[in-house]
Amino acid sequence: MPVISPSALPDGNLEGGEHGATVSVILDHSEPGHGPRLHKHPYDETWVVNDGTITFQAGDEEFEAGPGDIVIVPPDTPHKFTNKGPGPADLVCIHANPTFVTEWLE
Repeated sequence: MPVISPSALPDGNLEGGEHGATVSVILDHSEPGHGPRLHKHPYDETWVVNDGTITFQAGDEEFEAGPGDIVIVPPDTPHKFTNKGPGPADLVCIHANPTFVTEWLE
């Protein structure tokens, strides 16, 4: 079982397949007003919000999540999130796949 330091991930991305894992992880640190544009994956994605207030859009739904909240979006659901602020946000994004497969919609 490898231990991987965040400092070994300069962009915060870990493709699990490179380490024999079935999931991939993004360590996301977003400034207020920032986040990924609308996209989807052929697998589910789960976020753990460690810090900040995040506005999520998943399909036609929009909702907020804060520290300690866990958000799950099903496969093939268009989604994005934005750090609502006022400070930086810290999230762990778990992709249920050994590699990242993303279709950008915006």
